Amino acid sequence: MTSPRPHIVDPQLVARLSDEFTALGRQLGSVGQDLAALRTQLDAAARPQYAPPQYVPPRPQQMPRYTPPQYIPPQRPPAPQQTWTPQPRVAPRTPWWQRDGVISRLLAVAGAGVTLIGVVLLLVLAAQAGFFGPVARVAAGGALSAGLVVVGVYVFGRAGGRVGGIALVATGIAGAYLDVVAMTTVYEWVAAPLGLLIALVVCGGGIAIAAKWQAQTLALLTVSGVALLAPFVTGGITLTLIGFLIVMQISCYPVQLLRPWPFLHIARTVPVVFALLVAIAAQVVGDSDRNYSYWLLASSVVVAAFGLSTAISAVWRTATDYTASAMFGAAAVPLLLITALFERAPGAIIEGSFAAVLLVVAVLRMLPAHTRIAAVGVSVLALLQACVLATEVQTLPIALLVVAIGFVAVSGQVRSKFAYFLGLGFAVVGGLAYLGVASPEALSSPARAVDDLGSAVVIAGLLGIATVVLLGWQANRLALVARGSVETFVVLGGLCGLYAMTAATVAAGVAIGGTDGFTAGHCVSTIAWMVAATVLLLRGLKARTNVQVILVAGLSLTGAALAKLFLFDLATLDGLLRVAAFIAVGLLLLVAGTMYAKAFAEREQQASAGSLASAGR
Repeated sequence: MTSPRPHIVDPQLVARLSDEFTALGRQLGSVGQDLAALRTQLDAAARPQYAPPQYVPPRPQQMPRYTPPQYIPPQRPPAPQQTWTPQPRVAPRTPWWQRDGVISRLLAVAGAGVTLIGVVLLLVLAAQAGFFGPVARVAAGGALSAGLVVVGVYVFGRAGGRVGGIALVATGIAGAYLDVVAMTTVYEWVAAPLGLLIALVVCGGGIAIAAKWQAQTLALLTVSGVALLAPFVTGGITLTLIGFLIVMQISCYPVQLLRPWPFLHIARTVPVVFALLVAIAAQVVGDSDRNYSYWLLASSVVVAAFGLSTAISAVWRTATDYTASAMFGAAAVPLLLITALFERAPGAIIEGSFAAVLLVVAVLRMLPAHTRIAAVGVSVLALLQACVLATEVQTLPIALLVVAIGFVAVSGQVRSKFAYFLGLGFAVVGGLAYLGVASPEALSSPARAVDDLGSAVVIAGLLGIATVVLLGWQANRLALVARGSVETFVVLGGLCGLYAMTAATVAAGVAIGGTDGFTAGHCVSTIAWMVAATVLLLRGLKARTNVQVILVAGLSLTGAALAKLFLFDLATLDGLLRVAAFIAVGLLLLVAGTMYAKAFAEREQQASAGSLASAGR
């Protein structure tokens, strides 16, 4: 058996591997030097100032031995340098007179105004001076107006002729309208109804052109020109002028079914409202003519009715048309003031009927809130006037408190806080009116009480108590009173109800027995105070909520009753009434004290029984 042959190592292979490792070491060393140089360059680029280049030793040709590469940590890239960027220059604002169309519009409006003034001078002043004949003046005005319309239509169709065409047509239509006014009022060639019909056609034609051209400016120039210059043709504010302004108000509306033009809504409503207010004021200051007053009433009704109907139609299409609601409120003003020309009863009927119609509109939930608020606001004013006109000083609180009860009752049914506050407002006004009738002086003086207090004060007092109770109940249902304000609300309501009860009691005594009834009424009112205080104190024993409020109110009312008993009744009452008041108040105090003592004794017994039961366990 032969032994295994030993392995022989090739020396050439070893030499070759050694040379390759040596070359690899040189290569890695060269890469390390290059990375170091790159790091130096990056650091120099990141510095704000320039540093001289560092000396880099020459790369050695041969490395005596292998040197491992150094670890170079990663460096953040240099932050980008912020460069200043020039801001664009803001162009200078163009002066208003250099803007496109401003000068042309100003010149066109001025030209329209001057031309219309010339038409008025032709129709009125020329007649006063005797220039030309009536036929020539009217014919010349009509021919000029027609020519302006024709030229305006031609100019509008040309390049850049929109402004001029609108101004010319508006001047022509307004001139033709003034020509019709002159024929009806100055020369009386046509009857008023026929003249109004012709004016309706003329104005309607102009508004139709404005709708076709989509030019609200045309309609505004026409309406404004007529409104400003027509009084000079008619010689002031007359019924005929009011009729022509109503026709203009009506004829301008159809275009608003197609175009939402709020400024036209204002322009067609304000002139007729202003004319009616001036005519009503003139009638109030001067000698009132019954027939003239009736014509003004009819005109006010037409203006208000048309304003209401057009407002409803406008907001039905566009719920955000606030201008329509505002103009309805403006159109209703003459009808609110027309009652100054009539007696109390007719005025109350007018305002009451107007208020009833508007309250029906106010409850229509399909209308937007701003229209309903406008209807309610006008109806409140009309209703307040109806109450004042339909009553005397003694009965005015009754009417106001009845309205207050109605609003507050409705507020609970429809869950409307707005209706509640309307009722509260009427209640405050009614309370002030009641305080003026049943004043503290009247309640403290027998002579004043006999003169001022009566059955109306009794009824109003009872209505005042009912109003206070209803206000508190509905405020609780509608969650109008915060928890921290309950005490204040209860105290104020209690004081108002207490005063109303006292006044009603004293007034009832005066109505029954005169001066003797005055003292009897005060005796009964003192006893009533103490009864109410006793009820509150006993209620406080059983109540689970607002116990502190009830007890404070009961104790306060008890103190007030005792103060009245000793400070007023003791000096005013005499005989059996004084005795009855003291005995009744004393007995009620004993009842309240006994009930409280019993209640506290029962609570102590229950507490003792509970402690014994817990100790036995």
